[in-house]
Amino acid sequence: MTKSSQGDQKKPIWRRYLLWGMPIGGVAATFIAGIVFWGGANTVMEATNTKEFCISCHEMNDFVYQEYKGTIHDVNRSGVGAVCSDCHVPKDWVHKVIRKVKASRELWGKMTGTISTPEKFDAKRLHLAMNEWERMKATDSVECRNCHGFESMMPEFQKPRARQQHLNAIKTGQTCIDCHKGIAHTNVRDRADPDYLEKLEAPNPAFARKVPEAYLASLARITEKETQEAAAAKAAKKAEHEAVQAQIATAVEAVRAEEQAKSASGTSGTSADTGGGGNVALNVDWNTVPSTDLTLFYPGQASFEWVQNGKTHGGARPLTKGGDACTTCHAAELEMIGDKIVAGGELEPTPIPGKRGTINASVQATHDEENIYVKIQWPDAGHNPVPFVEGGKMDPDNQIKVAMMIAGTGIEMGETTGCWSSCHADNTYMPFDPGPEAIASNVDVATQLQAKDTITKYLTESRTKVEVRGRRGKAQGGWDKLKTAEEVDQLRDEGTYLDLLRVYADGTASNGYLLERRIANEGEMEAEASLSGGIWTVVFSRPLNSGAPGDVPLEPGKTYTVGIAIHDDFAAARFHHVTLNTSLALDDDTAQIDVTKQ
Repeated sequence: MTKSSQGDQKKPIWRRYLLWGMPIGGVAATFIAGIVFWGGANTVMEATNTKEFCISCHEMNDFVYQEYKGTIHDVNRSGVGAVCSDCHVPKDWVHKVIRKVKASRELWGKMTGTISTPEKFDAKRLHLAMNEWERMKATDSVECRNCHGFESMMPEFQKPRARQQHLNAIKTGQTCIDCHKGIAHTNVRDRADPDYLEKLEAPNPAFARKVPEAYLASLARITEKETQEAAAAKAAKKAEHEAVQAQIATAVEAVRAEEQAKSASGTSGTSADTGGGGNVALNVDWNTVPSTDLTLFYPGQASFEWVQNGKTHGGARPLTKGGDACTTCHAAELEMIGDKIVAGGELEPTPIPGKRGTINASVQATHDEENIYVKIQWPDAGHNPVPFVEGGKMDPDNQIKVAMMIAGTGIEMGETTGCWSSCHADNTYMPFDPGPEAIASNVDVATQLQAKDTITKYLTESRTKVEVRGRRGKAQGGWDKLKTAEEVDQLRDEGTYLDLLRVYADGTASNGYLLERRIANEGEMEAEASLSGGIWTVVFSRPLNSGAPGDVPLEPGKTYTVGIAIHDDFAAARFHHVTLNTSLALDDDTAQIDVTKQ
């Protein structure tokens, strides 16, 4: 009996062997199908990653692409541009798929026309931007870091401000998008709620990383180079200063000889130079006193509120949260800042044609057992009439005024901002100057401040509240939120004030302090001012410890934060030039102004 041929038939090879419990033919078919699917899907995704695809709809082409064209990510010296997907689509497969799924929602916006016109698109712009900010924050700006790594950032090729902020970012866990918004499209950061921004841009400790050795080495090289350049520049300045001093001495001697000749002949005359006498610091040999070069820049309307507001000042967080001083970021770029502000713009709505952006001054300081003596010199720059003042001179009686402010204790950011802590958005000629009518209508406050037409500088500590951000249209500042007279007196007694020493063009002086307002305390002070050989020279002295209310006692072993202001060319109010926070100490060469013993 023969067996059925059907029973002896063997299974095909693709069914005979199993792999992972499946016939090998099924596995192969699945594998091939997967390759085809993956290849097709990847092809589709890559096709949708091109710039041409992204701008194929008119909304992207007309509204977004036009902003992108010409930016550093479109054209740059390296010749390597970044297209839409480089910034907006992750590189790895999983997150790329997730991003594509989320992006499908944009098709709904296209179909329903929610962004079909410039007006509609602008209305949605902040919402769209916030989505991207949050996505990039969550990924530690991985799309940025695909091209820009901290390991490859060399401080030698960065501005001082960028060096410091990148160093802070590495250490604290800040990420690219915290600072770099609006670099390829219109920046709408100023439309966002300040509380939202503060939370979004806060450092994430999980993003903190070790500072790369290459970064530190580059930082050391540029620091050494700039130190050497600064020393060379200082030596050149010293030589120039000595030449000017010799010129002044020659001019003074010539005038003296002329006056003696006129006196001998019975005639008299007056010098073309102005002067305040030469009786201050008679026993000081200024040739033995070290000189410090300071750059005073034009600040415009950059108030204490402005520098603390992240919407207007990119360094607000390092200043208010990180404890950085103004000089940390800006010490090496004062000329650039001054020139930019004085030319007009956001911080200077009323520019003065010809006004210089910076003043380079030399400062010498010395002391004996009882007094401190300070000498400040800078070049005169002629007269540039103010277009919005009749006669072109804001203060016709004073071609120059010089002020030095010494920070007391308990002042908010007093050590890091110096005299900036007294400059508020509602002072004279500032954006929220209340004006005479508003001041007069608030009788109690006007009486306590002895104010009629204007609000002088004041410290935040003297107010119950100072509006910094201007939420919901509120005026910045706090001129009318005055504490009681008793509370203000207590602050003064505790040393919370800015000691204020002022010298005028005729050599007269005013000793006082800033707290709830500018106050003259009649403290002891001597001064003189003169213009000779095109150089202004101001010398003043005051007791180291006068005991007068509002006078900061100067003691060995302590470092004080000071600010120097020069009202040049008949200027008044905010139209002056100022230093950033500057250190002063007795017999301490680590301070910027070393007050050496005579």
